[in-house]
Amino acid sequence: MKPERTSTTVSRRTPGRRTGSISGGKILPFAMLAVLLACTALFTGCVAAPEGEATAAAAAPETISGTVARVEVIHFTTPNQCYSCVVLGDYAEETVNTHFADELASGKMVFDHISIADPAQQEIVERYGATGSSLWIGVYDDQGGFYPEEDVRVWYKLNDKPGFTTYLKTVLEMRLRGDLTQ
Repeated sequence: MKPERTSTTVSRRTPGRRTGSISGGKILPFAMLAVLLACTALFTGCVAAPEGEATAAAAAPETISGTVARVEVIHFTTPNQCYSCVVLGDYAEETVNTHFADELASGKMVFDHISIADPAQQEIVERYGATGSSLWIGVYDDQGGFYPEEDVRVWYKLNDKPGFTTYLKTVLEMRLRGDLTQ
């Protein structure tokens, strides 16, 4: 004989549904969202200006106070460069060498690749405020003024070499005239 049941249990299970577990179809969107948010939080610092710099950039003059004495184009590098970082430096150097040969020869323009990890280069790294692989343009005027700027727009032009060249050439021509806009 079978023992009698003393309590009645009602199951809320529906066919095909397991209790106590979440199916992969429901957790995958949440996991993807979590990864996306984590990546956004991690990489936001790559393009954000350090504290106090945002207001300084907003207050930057549109023209220099004197005459342009020299324009420096510096490709700052890190010890382990990615492919895009190398291409950035190559395109920038080629643009400067091709379109500004006279300015390079006279010393009115200078181009250099500088490692931010090189102790011998720390003074220039600190002067510009470079913290990673980047392209900086520094304009010096004849009154001792120094106007550094990181050009982040060049990163968006790496897949278009003629567009990169045209853009950088235009910006450098403006800087040579003392025009700090754009």
